[in-house]
Amino acid sequence: MKLKSLKYLFIAIILVVTTAFWSFNKIGFITGLKVGQKIDSLNGVYVYYNGSVGNVVGRNTTIDGYNLGLKYQCVEFVKRYYYQHLKHKMPDSYGHAKDFYDRAVADGGMNKKRNLIQFTNTSKSKPQVNDLLIFDGNVFNQYGHVAIISKVTASQIQIVQQNLGPNAKSRIVLDLNYKNGKWTIKHDEILGWLRKV
Repeated sequence: MKLKSLKYLFIAIILVVTTAFWSFNKIGFITGLKVGQKIDSLNGVYVYYNGSVGNVVGRNTTIDGYNLGLKYQCVEFVKRYYYQHLKHKMPDSYGHAKDFYDRAVADGGMNKKRNLIQFTNTSKSKPQVNDLLIFDGNVFNQYGHVAIISKVTASQIQIVQQNLGPNAKSRIVLDLNYKNGKWTIKHDEILGWLRKV
């Protein structure tokens, strides 16, 4: 009887934790922010508040018809940043965040869909400012996430991001490790980074 009770208790705890995590990412606890409000910028390119991760306002395209993505999703920010600041258009302008990383491309190879050099997490190449960082999907966000690397030191990187959730910060710091001639960003969901040459 005790084993059955423990089993139900364990299931209840899992449900409570999952519900709490989901609620934290869907319900905004930060007051005073409205969807579409500027909350940060990187090299003159704005980061906008989007409320919940799944919120969609509409599609953002350039005057010449280039697809930047769904307002104010993470993909829209990085593509707008690359378009405005780096003057870069991706040959394949569609896809979810995790799809920016092509698993068939070797470390240092050309990602033809994005027309960017791709590096794996762990790589011989150290991440650089303006690299596009790609996170894999997870149970709570199957589409993954993308951000821009804004600062690099010997042991950390800073990223700027849009739409990680209503309570997340636009800038976070991740640990960077160098071992046996290779660089690793310490985060289980990071697939790698892309770079304009």
